[in-house]
Amino acid sequence: MRPQDLAHIYAQPRPEIARLVDRGVLHRVAHGYYIVVAPDYVGRTWLPGLEAVAAGIASSIYGPDQAIVMGISAARVLGAVPRALATAIVAVPRQHRPIALTDRSAQVRFVRRDTEALDAERVETPLGSALVTTPEQTVLDLARRPELGNAEPEVRPAIETLYRRSDPARLAQLAKDQRLGAALRRVEGWVGHEYRRP
Repeated sequence: MRPQDLAHIYAQPRPEIARLVDRGVLHRVAHGYYIVVAPDYVGRTWLPGLEAVAAGIASSIYGPDQAIVMGISAARVLGAVPRALATAIVAVPRQHRPIALTDRSAQVRFVRRDTEALDAERVETPLGSALVTTPEQTVLDLARRPELGNAEPEVRPAIETLYRRSDPARLAQLAKDQRLGAALRRVEGWVGHEYRRP
């Protein structure tokens, strides 16, 4: 949430938010962005996952149906990237500057996309549900822009993992609809014959 999101409840939301942060009820993740702390963690050290935080920040700006975790961040949510990352990528309908987090050395990057055209599914995160690109969409996005998110060593293993989970017909249709044929050919070149399906 942002202070302006509470303006209908509090006449002066900022001092009230500061009080709730001091009590451990709210956690400040970035300048002007706060997360409600789960009751079990009030008064304890707590660091919510980067991808869930990114989805929450983007949803507070654009709404929950217009913010989609994508690229290497989607691969992490889908279990294809084991290590924590320092950059989260979110597809949004309008460009926004990156937001640096204040509770860790990390940032949220926003990528302008036609969010209505992306193949996404709603998944549960520790901070609530969020839209995340499907394995098929994520494979194509990673192949199209492997450098996005500053995690290039993780990209090919993530593509291989997600390719095995992908529906080949759906992958081919998405590549056609989104004009990502070159990305699909790159994927097929990377994954090798052992993963290809007839």
